[in-house]
Amino acid sequence: MMFETFGRVVSRRGALGGLVGAGAMTMVTPAAEAANPNIRPLNIEDPRENLYGFAKMWGTIGPKAVLSGYYGVQYGLVGSHRAKPLFGFCGFGNVRNVIQPDGSVKVMGKECSYFTDLATGEILDVWDNPYTGEKVEVYTFLNDRFRGTLGLEQKVFKVGDGETKNNDMGAPKAQPFRLPWNRVGDQYLLGWDYAHEYTNPVTPAGWPKASTGPVINPSEHFTMFTPAAEIDDRSVVSARYHAGFMRQGPWWPWMKMGQSGAQGVLMGRMHSYKITGGPEDVPKAVLKRVERDRPDLLEEPTDGPDEGVQDTFMRYAEEVPPETPGYVRPKKS
Repeated sequence: MMFETFGRVVSRRGALGGLVGAGAMTMVTPAAEAANPNIRPLNIEDPRENLYGFAKMWGTIGPKAVLSGYYGVQYGLVGSHRAKPLFGFCGFGNVRNVIQPDGSVKVMGKECSYFTDLATGEILDVWDNPYTGEKVEVYTFLNDRFRGTLGLEQKVFKVGDGETKNNDMGAPKAQPFRLPWNRVGDQYLLGWDYAHEYTNPVTPAGWPKASTGPVINPSEHFTMFTPAAEIDDRSVVSARYHAGFMRQGPWWPWMKMGQSGAQGVLMGRMHSYKITGGPEDVPKAVLKRVERDRPDLLEEPTDGPDEGVQDTFMRYAEEVPPETPGYVRPKKS
């Protein structure tokens, strides 16, 4: 998910912890909007207001984290062939944001991503690859801690040996952080994008079957909708949202497509949402698996220093042994 922008991913073999509930949200009706002295429309030209609105929507500015969920389908696109649905893609974020005195936002959270069988909706541990005819072990992305800060200037993130800006439309790197908010009727609309390009940590030399080549370029794109009354009401700490979520990128390394001859990309379309902020927002198959194996992902995120970006490909290269005997992983810079 978008949280990879701040991510630190940990092993799937982490210790289990106790399950705690997420914080509840307060809903605002149109009638309440008219009579509420706490309502002040979002000033979309002000970078502080931009961050304030985003922090309430993408999590909470309250004392307890809230949950958001996503689910959908990932497709394989090869040459001129039609897009082939391959598996479901679903997960959740567990996020709390803190607005700092200077108007910047400290982001703290946890997240996970799972792959599901298209016919049953159940989480996949093994997948039948239609391109190769091989049964492959599915690699799950579990992240027990991400921390980052969004400031009043657009931040440049180091991802591997590349750089990424959120909502990069070609403007200078250091500029006021004004997101493309737009009010239409009783909703705020917002686009959120990031696009990476960096050296593939799953190298062809070390993982000839898992690697898709020397460079990878995943990107994620959201079109988000959130009630204006809940953003504008300064007494509300978390605003609902729903979003269209699209991800494109190379084959996941666990698909073992490196020697398949199928040159292509993955494209996913998903729903992303925060409706209650509680466990009800987590896709049922994901909640069942996390409660069984990693309930700590549902606990409160912890504060601490900002951390560097790490994504699924980086973690795969750290956790999964190289396929090539004697291969030595490159040292981190």
